[in-house]
Amino acid sequence: MKKLTSGGLTFLTYLLAFLFFFPILWVLITGFKSEGEAVIIPPTIAFKPTLENYQMILDLGVVGYFLNSVTATLVSTLIALLIGVPAAYALTMYRVKKRDDILFWIISTRFLPIAGVIIPLYLIFKNMNLLDSLTGLIILYAGMNIPLIIWMMRSFFNDVSYEIIEAAQIDGATGIQSFFQIVLPLVRPGLVSTALLSMVFAWNEFFFAVTLSYHKAATLPVYMASFMTQEGLFWASMSAAATIAILPVLILGWLTQNQLVRGLTMGAVKG
Repeated sequence: MKKLTSGGLTFLTYLLAFLFFFPILWVLITGFKSEGEAVIIPPTIAFKPTLENYQMILDLGVVGYFLNSVTATLVSTLIALLIGVPAAYALTMYRVKKRDDILFWIISTRFLPIAGVIIPLYLIFKNMNLLDSLTGLIILYAGMNIPLIIWMMRSFFNDVSYEIIEAAQIDGATGIQSFFQIVLPLVRPGLVSTALLSMVFAWNEFFFAVTLSYHKAATLPVYMASFMTQEGLFWASMSAAATIAILPVLILGWLTQNQLVRGLTMGAVKG
């Protein structure tokens, strides 16, 4: 009976995993179809694969958009981590005046809908000559992710006993040494999961990118939107571009899955 139950749960797990992964699989398959085969109803599984969609998007400059996305994502995430992680540490380990009010203000910056801030942001970027520039997107994405990083890392720092830091200080470690050599290694899984989520948010961001960039700094989501034309949707070409956009996140998530799972479950079970 126990084996039957275990087998049923295993089957259900694989079934749910397949259902969640199926849309990604279908996008990957559609990228190898012709435009005519991509819109056939009911859809067909038996078809002759072609690379013409990938050749077309390469000719249309997808590599430039890809590099823009990589640059904006990596640099903005690094800046957000350099600011957000020390801020979360300070707000967790030290008695900061009105700490709760500061934390509420930080998270409240995420309450506003994007449409409510896009006009002042556009005017600010225009006056500072940041329109259609990677610098502008990097600053924007970093500011967008800092509240997320502070709140996530604060929950991980809360699981670190302050007595460990005091013991290190008694042994002669400075505050900076305690932070880098003791605390950060303890919360490494949480740091990895926080960084990965921040990268995903920056990588997938569309509204700011399509409004504040035109060509030079346009990212992959903006490029994918170009396949929505007055003539209709070019499903096969869009699927090929979507595959290129999805694969880096999938590969990164796969390589860091152990750290990601550990980070997202830190503090979930208290002994």
